[in-house]
Amino acid sequence: MPTLTANELKTKGASAIEAALSARQEAVISVRGKERFVVMRMDYYHYLRECELEAALAETRDDLAAGRFVKESAAEHLERIKAAK
Repeated sequence: MPTLTANELKTKGASAIEAALSARQEAVISVRGKERFVVMRMDYYHYLRECELEAALAETRDDLAAGRFVKESAAEHLERIKAAK
């Protein structure tokens, strides 16, 4: 994965990011020699968010199929939350 330094980002700005992302989907930004941040193209970010939501939906479907859920009113739910504290 390409790495940008904070100094490159400071001096070159968005053009440094564009150059780093020309061949890859994401790039690391390092600060004082330590990897601190990741930048990516917006379309790739949206793709990853969609994957995350699909995974959450699959997990929810599995929970429903396995009976791992509680059916209750809002008041009952609040009481259960208070009792769990």
